[in-house]
Amino acid sequence: QVQLVESGGGLVQAGDSLRLSCAASGRTRTDTMGWFRQVPGKEREFVAGILWYTGRTSVSDAVKGRFTISKDNTENMVYLQMNSLKPEDTAVYYCALRRKLIATPPFMPNEYDYWGQGTQVTVSS
Repeated sequence: QVQLVESGGGLVQAGDSLRLSCAASGRTRTDTMGWFRQVPGKEREFVAGILWYTGRTSVSDAVKGRFTISKDNTENMVYLQMNSLKPEDTAVYYCALRRKLIATPPFMPNEYDYWGQGTQVTVSS
């Protein structure tokens, strides 16, 4: 049984940093993990993804150079390090898991099978 639990969200000022964590119980070595974000009235947006097996990552253009995704195999954790935060980064951030093996993390939400409950990130100007 897969369970994803996010943590680390909060209220910060523009330019600050935050690290989000996702505890991924029930994951397998061929899964793909992703971070998405969503604001009210908008579609869920891909932020970053990582393959457990190879460590290959993918990051959206909107956060490239500021956000980094990483994993800890022994602790079954996935992290999203967010630097130089901007007010437009304000959203609920979700952790997601994809079961079917793939070569690179997909960016469409419907490619993922399991979701966490989300954690709010608010960036004030």
